[in-house]
Amino acid sequence: MLILTCPCCGVTGEETEFHQGGEAHLKRFGPGASDDDFHTYMFAKENPKGVHFERWRHNNGCGKWFHAARDTVTLEVYGTYPAQTLEPPQNIRDAITAKRPGWTWRDFA
Repeated sequence: MLILTCPCCGVTGEETEFHQGGEAHLKRFGPGASDDDFHTYMFAKENPKGVHFERWRHNNGCGKWFHAARDTVTLEVYGTYPAQTLEPPQNIRDAITAKRPGWTWRDFA
């Protein structure tokens, strides 16, 4: 079971207190987008074996959205940070690199 800490209110709890909301750091496209851009946004998701950045909502708490970096194989959580952050904080990237030397994912290497 995942143990997450909400960066908004500071509460730590089991994953059942939160709700997973899909991949984090996606570029969203609105009504004026091309069909290809909208298709990519809707259907071309990362589903890696290993490090993954996800959106989570603190359902049974403050109700706010945040991002979490976790390993899909070991269920290790590298850290959480506010949803308004455009890329993972350096301390989380350093924690991932310490456990997985040579790790890369998208533009966050």
